[in-house]
Amino acid sequence: MSAVTETVLFVFSLVALGYVAGWTRYLRAETGDALSEFAVGIAVPLLLFRTMVTADFHGAAPWALWSAYFVAVAATWTAGHLTMTRILGRDGAAGVVGGVAAAFSNTVLLGIPFMLGIFGQPGVEILSLIVSVHLPTMMAASIVLFGIFGRNGNQQLRPLVLIGQFLRKLFANPLIVGILLGLAWRFTGIPMPGLAMRLVDALAGIAGPLALFAMGLGLVKFGVSGNVTAALVLSGLKLFLMPAVALGMAWLLQLPPLTAKVAVATAALPSGINSYLIAVQFGTGQGLASNQMTIATASAVVTTSLWLWIAQIVFG
Repeated sequence: MSAVTETVLFVFSLVALGYVAGWTRYLRAETGDALSEFAVGIAVPLLLFRTMVTADFHGAAPWALWSAYFVAVAATWTAGHLTMTRILGRDGAAGVVGGVAAAFSNTVLLGIPFMLGIFGQPGVEILSLIVSVHLPTMMAASIVLFGIFGRNGNQQLRPLVLIGQFLRKLFANPLIVGILLGLAWRFTGIPMPGLAMRLVDALAGIAGPLALFAMGLGLVKFGVSGNVTAALVLSGLKLFLMPAVALGMAWLLQLPPLTAKVAVATAALPSGINSYLIAVQFGTGQGLASNQMTIATASAVVTTSLWLWIAQIVFG
């Protein structure tokens, strides 16, 4: 068994352990919510804070990286939206949910520990460049598109309301706070005190396994019921179209090998809970988003290994 395959299996085994713990009712669903809240609210933000303070971003080519990744996002989002509205005959709001579900990678709960296991800290540093703009970009796009295609789409848009809503959500997000505080500390040039760094290291060190286990435990309450055909199609777009476009763009833009492989691997990740939360917020497509997230996560055990293998062949 190759080191990459073993790491992929290790990462998804932690997710599976969390799922089994919830499915057997050894742990309650509320436990998963609490663990996820701790992971997203404290442990992962501290990991991102430490990454911003200590990372070496030389050679990461952020603009080219962002271009490669978000072209893949735009292409997959468009395909998801058109599939829902033109092929499956759903309304515009369901189309937005379909686009979000197909294009919103699980960059935090799954992505960060995944990159750490496959590529080490340099991989997390490159991923953090995507994370820093990923959530704001996807949130902003969701808000705007729901304003256009949502149930109130015929009403006049109020740009100031949309901007205010976006900014409140953005700066209240602990992941964004962790990134911004880390960058602020980095710019001061002041070394972190030893005790503070030990505390950060201790909590950041458990972020990966905790996030994966909590994710698996949280999947229990979603399951798969209804909207299976649409969820399967959107999962196919997420796990095959998006990484294929990312790989093509990484090759076209001549990204450095590690940067290219991280971009492809990030695009190949299954959808995360944010797509479901966006559906809940706008009151449509919750079942579709939850089904697609569950199906894509289960399928990603195989597909992520495939795309890592392809990226290794293409980029070395």
